[in-house]
Amino acid sequence: MAVKEPQSGTQPTDDYLARRTLRSGTAGWVLLAGLGVSYVVSGDYSGWNFGLEQGGFGGLAIAAVLIAGMYLAMVLGMAEMSSALPAAGGGYTFARRALGPWGGFATGTAILIEYAIAPAAIATFIGAYVESLGLFGITDGWWVYLAVYAIFIGVHLAGVGEALKVMFVITAIALVGLLIFAIAAVPTFDVANLTDIEPTDAAGASSLLPMGYLGIWAAVPFAIWFFLAIEGVPLAAEEAKDPARNVPRGIIAAMAVLLVTAAAMLILVTGAGGAEAMQSSGNPLVEALGDSGAATVVNYIGLAGLVASFFSIMYAYSRQLFALSRAGYLPKSMSVVNSRKAPTLALIVPGVIGFALTFTGKGSMLLNMAVFGAALSYVLMMVSHIVLRRREPDMPRPYRTPGGTVTTGFALIVAALAVVATFLVDSQAALWCLAVFAAFLAYFGLYSRHRLVASSPDEEFAALADAERDLE
Repeated sequence: MAVKEPQSGTQPTDDYLARRTLRSGTAGWVLLAGLGVSYVVSGDYSGWNFGLEQGGFGGLAIAAVLIAGMYLAMVLGMAEMSSALPAAGGGYTFARRALGPWGGFATGTAILIEYAIAPAAIATFIGAYVESLGLFGITDGWWVYLAVYAIFIGVHLAGVGEALKVMFVITAIALVGLLIFAIAAVPTFDVANLTDIEPTDAAGASSLLPMGYLGIWAAVPFAIWFFLAIEGVPLAAEEAKDPARNVPRGIIAAMAVLLVTAAAMLILVTGAGGAEAMQSSGNPLVEALGDSGAATVVNYIGLAGLVASFFSIMYAYSRQLFALSRAGYLPKSMSVVNSRKAPTLALIVPGVIGFALTFTGKGSMLLNMAVFGAALSYVLMMVSHIVLRRREPDMPRPYRTPGGTVTTGFALIVAALAVVATFLVDSQAALWCLAVFAAFLAYFGLYSRHRLVASSPDEEFAALADAERDLE
């Protein structure tokens, strides 16, 4: 018998919610920290180095320091919101409470753009590593793209507990690879390699800033790749043990690890391989070590790093799509789970879209598109933190952001600059993302906002807040 889906403002049936329930209590803070590092670790292996072409070492380094500060501030803000509002929607949940249905959906859509496109960019980097190793005689990347999408969607369909444990092991291997690279790169490090790009005639150009002052801004999207997607940790809130305590601990611990790895890779890769040689490399860590045994080892382990992020961001996009679908913002069929409590269509549909995008073969373009969605979502999430602090000062907050709205206000300003920076790098790609974002908003305005599910967790959070304000 077909199940009748609830309409706007009605209570969903027990069967509706039963078919849309995730498995709870599967992750403590250590696994959540591993998840946070897993989301991002591929950014240490490839992608960030394209920023050398935009700003040189100096421009990328300045951008990286600024972006590291933004992410640290944002993570502290998200730690507070995730402790107060632990639900699978993550940033969408926070914005829904603070900014209403339009703000919540806009934030969730921006996150979906980021998470649907980022795996496609990572897949192109995986292809570059596989081709450089000559594995299986593959010279055309699309076989690699198809294999990684099919295999890892299958693992996720087996259930979150299994997936998180696999991610943790792969991430640990990837971190060992970064350590091996660092040990091998130190003897070949040369300070002169950092500034070997010929300066242009741009304003402020020098050996340190070969593209001038504007190069700093243009390098921002690539500096973001060092940390992109760490904000996905709160998406595991419904599947975590004691989420109010463990989600903040997990995301802050992950950020601490990533600050160290980002600084090490930026300096050592550029200093060992040279900024000019590294600026367009698909596998910069390997090429920086040249023809050596360490390079071969790092090449193999580099695949683990790329796979870790690819695998974990799949988890993130499925949970974000699941939350939006369960609440009725997107088609409700996307939130139905299988017998292992994994959202089937929420895993498969973005995977198909991402696989199609890999045929562009342009990893740097896909990276910039993912950054557009990410930076836009950061703006909305930081606004949400500020609004919640001012409008609901008495909301229970097991963890509170040091510096309060000053901290998240800084992250907000830098995130807004990052959105603009994506247009400097590739205006056409950014405009395409903006068009997709607008199409999602049109769908919501014309159709789904009239069909929201009143008792989904995120809508209940918002309804509770509205009721409390009415009583006051």
